Amino acid sequence: MIDSSLNSLGAKVVVAASSDENHPPENIIDGNTKTFWMSTGMFPQEFIIRFAEPTNIAAVTVDSYNVKHLKIEKNTSQKASQFEFVTEKELELTEGHLQSNAISLNGNSATHLRFIITSGYDHFVSVHRVSVQH
Repeated sequence: MIDSSLNSLGAKVVVAASSDENHPPENIIDGNTKTFWMSTGMFPQEFIIRFAEPTNIAAVTVDSYNVKHLKIEKNTSQKASQFEFVTEKELELTEGHLQSNAISLNGNSATHLRFIITSGYDHFVSVHRVSVQH
């Protein structure tokens, strides 16, 4: 099952490395690919999503633009600290349309997911939606 909007499940973006008032981090979890969070142009960039309760996650789908390398970490504590590596992926450049990547998390249980964008195809990247498959 894919949740169209993580914020309807009580998930929140609790940390973002950068923020633009026109493209705030909350746009990542609103379920709408027309809204987005935009980085400020330096790497790495990161954001952390906190779930209302520990959640088993089969996969995440990340809809983005200009992201080259993405690392995902998780934890199961109430604090957004002490993360452990889950996976990383090199994303293909897409000209004129969103990158949409389903990334397996093998049913890992997590309270927080940290997404670290270590490089991009341009100085600025955008993340339009993160959805979770249970």
